Amino acid sequence: MTKIKFGTDGWRAIIAKEFTADNVARVTYATAQWLKKNFDKPSIVVGHDCRFAGELFAETVAKVMAHEGIPVKMSRGFVSTPMISLGAKELNTSLGIIITASHNPPAYNGFKLKGGYGGPLLPDKVQEIEDIIPETNPINLDTLNIDDLIAAKKVEIVDLEGMYCKHAEKHFDLDAIRNSGLELAYDAMYGSGQNVLRRLLPDITFLHCEHNPTFDGIAPEPILKNLKEFSEMIRVAENIDCGLATDGDADRIGLFDSKGNFVDSHHIILLLIHYLHKYKGMNGKVCTAFSTTVKIKNICAHYNLPLEIVKIGFKYIAGIMLKEDVLLGGEESGGIAIKGHIPERDGIWMGLTIWEFMAKSGKTLEQLIEEVYEITGRFAFERSDLQIKEELKQSILKKCSNNEFTSFGPYNVQRVEDLDGWKYFFNDNEWLMIRASGTEPVLRTYAESSSREEALKILEAAKKTLLG
Repeated sequence: MTKIKFGTDGWRAIIAKEFTADNVARVTYATAQWLKKNFDKPSIVVGHDCRFAGELFAETVAKVMAHEGIPVKMSRGFVSTPMISLGAKELNTSLGIIITASHNPPAYNGFKLKGGYGGPLLPDKVQEIEDIIPETNPINLDTLNIDDLIAAKKVEIVDLEGMYCKHAEKHFDLDAIRNSGLELAYDAMYGSGQNVLRRLLPDITFLHCEHNPTFDGIAPEPILKNLKEFSEMIRVAENIDCGLATDGDADRIGLFDSKGNFVDSHHIILLLIHYLHKYKGMNGKVCTAFSTTVKIKNICAHYNLPLEIVKIGFKYIAGIMLKEDVLLGGEESGGIAIKGHIPERDGIWMGLTIWEFMAKSGKTLEQLIEEVYEITGRFAFERSDLQIKEELKQSILKKCSNNEFTSFGPYNVQRVEDLDGWKYFFNDNEWLMIRASGTEPVLRTYAESSSREEALKILEAAKKTLLG
């Protein structure tokens, strides 16, 4: 019996090792019992991304739910996580379930729960489901046939991609983008966003927009080291104004300027706040995760917008978006949500917002970043994930807890914040953060400084101090 635990964002495990049809059925059975207890007439929408056996696992969810008397709306073919979240809201279902391991390596798959409001199911509800997962799968899956369930109208096929595209057509001035003369490019990283932009903006340049469940051996996380080919393509082309990349389930964003330089999520968050408030006249609270740039504080002060910093994990941001008027919620990993959509990370939605900003302002991405720098000052952010043995990881975390680190090489610690991990400030604009990953066997180190070189120096000093 495998103990199934939900991490920062769903349950993830290696396909055929722990992520099996029987284990998916166990989680689904618990979810079904929870639904029946909490809703008079529960229903779900389910889909899968581009990973191996996604269809098998999505159909397993559908079979168990139908067996338990819960109506199922199911996507045929892969969908993104935001499509499931939007589907849950638009189709008025009690829950959305997406079979995805997001940005994890290809050997993994996962199970994410979405609330009927169109965002992550809140942590206390997820815990309630986790607490009642049975030790074995109580349902004989072989006796259930998906085609029979569809014929019996217990499972209904829905077009979530079409729904998402209509939603985008309604919310963006896509004609402004189409007629702007901008040369745009999109790298789907072989993920489930690959068809949407083909439908909305068919004339842009596409990369890795085919079905390849191995992701070409690269984890589909939209960070620079995984996007070298895209960066080089933009650099060599010399005529692409902006490149957008999304992760395996298209809820995270990566961005490139016209020279093929990576634009991280911190800059994207600042650009979005700048566009939504200054150019579109929108207001609301800004809610960001603990690992994001301190420059967000500067821009919020400049525009008189309230700011709340929360623990890492988009579920914490979603919880606030459900209760309060939030303009933007964002995290360092590239997961960002904005007002007027759903309380959910959505890489394509953020990309379209930036492209609309460029089209309507008539300015390049580089010019818009300079506008932001005029408010916040220049900065750079870097992250390094240290693959280390669990014993060493725990030893470092213990030292952090005991406040044993007072300097990292030449960098002297002035103050420490420990909301979620440890943030060591060397001055108001330079810091190092140490945090253990919630989903992978790594220790994450983050640094912010005035330039990329300086941020990398901080990370190198940290590595020497931590690893000896």
